[in-house]
Amino acid sequence: MPVKRTAKVAIIGGGIGGLAAALALNRRGIEVAVYEQSAAITEIGAGVNMSPNALKAFRLLGVEDAIVEIGHHAKRTMARNFKSGRVIRRQENSAGGLEARYGAKFLTIHRADLLDVLAAALPDSIFHLGHQCTGVEPGDTASTARFKNGHEIEADIIVGADGIRSAVRASLFGAGEPRFTGCVCWRGMVPMAALAPADRIMDMTAWWGPHGHVVHYPVRRGALMNFVAHFDSDAWTEDSWTQECDLVELTDTFAGWNDYLHRLFRTSDKYYKWALYDRDPIEAWGRGTVTMLGDAVHPMLPYLGQGACTAVEDGCVLAELLAPGPSDLAAALRAYEGLRIPRTTKIQAGSRARAKFNHLPSRFDRFKRDVSMAIKTRIGADKTMMQSDWIYDYEVTEAVAEAGEDRLRDGSG
Repeated sequence: MPVKRTAKVAIIGGGIGGLAAALALNRRGIEVAVYEQSAAITEIGAGVNMSPNALKAFRLLGVEDAIVEIGHHAKRTMARNFKSGRVIRRQENSAGGLEARYGAKFLTIHRADLLDVLAAALPDSIFHLGHQCTGVEPGDTASTARFKNGHEIEADIIVGADGIRSAVRASLFGAGEPRFTGCVCWRGMVPMAALAPADRIMDMTAWWGPHGHVVHYPVRRGALMNFVAHFDSDAWTEDSWTQECDLVELTDTFAGWNDYLHRLFRTSDKYYKWALYDRDPIEAWGRGTVTMLGDAVHPMLPYLGQGACTAVEDGCVLAELLAPGPSDLAAALRAYEGLRIPRTTKIQAGSRARAKFNHLPSRFDRFKRDVSMAIKTRIGADKTMMQSDWIYDYEVTEAVAEAGEDRLRDGSG
């Protein structure tokens, strides 16, 4: 089939990162098309955290108000002891807390609701569904993408936003298998009305215990409770988010944990499990006029809640650097990568470290951790749960402007 000339920027993948990038580019007047392998733009029935850095990026995209409307703004984030429920650390998210410090809310959102907001802000004409990418060929001034349905397109820039098993990444750097992290997760979604009034906890809450933790939080304006239970295990290694399982897996795995969690587990009518994977950071994200974003290039563990947030940041930074209409597109993409790699690499490393921090098997080590967190709450400058001030403080436009000033100073721009 002959090559078809298409949009100036072709995004491979219609998930949160891909649509955020499409919206960022579209708002900057840059022609964009999205190629998604599914027959519809859909997301799984799960929750996602959106911290202030992401909300500020959504503000830049003009959708912050719509996302606040469909999300849940928890007044507090809590870490509790897995058995007794004792509060280990409390993070205030509203007045006088995160919102005041960073100028944006901390939200918990249903993934499908977030995707709906992003898709609704884009013209229908940019979506090309049923296009599963099988590979790309990078060029210096334009690049080509091939699809399983036989189509082949050429675009000035191709952006791989096609997830942890990215075909774009495989074309550029070889397939390589993601790294199994030794952790299995279970998730469920509970109608808030199905819980007893005393069990309708509206705070974002994590229960930390030996070899695992459970987190739960409201989504869809508080109408649903999403929970995710993590446990160190190699008994399951499939990374599908849609594999159903039985309640007994949860109740057996978390036997001896707080009774509230077992009441929450039993209220869900379906349970899903998957194994957690990530990849080591890489020094280059693209070649020629091909680049990547999100899980395609920096998949990370969920323990800092930044997988979707950093993907949104990626798309916004990319659009800001392309907005001036650079004559050398490949150089502009390398500048984007150079700006994003240090931050995402640091967050990937922090996410791995937090996996151990949350799952300490030793009672004595957990005691030392809890005491340390109590001290930091009282006297530390960083009042965030996970010492995330440097993450939440990030603003896309400031980061791009600072990078531009640095290039001017060193004579490279």
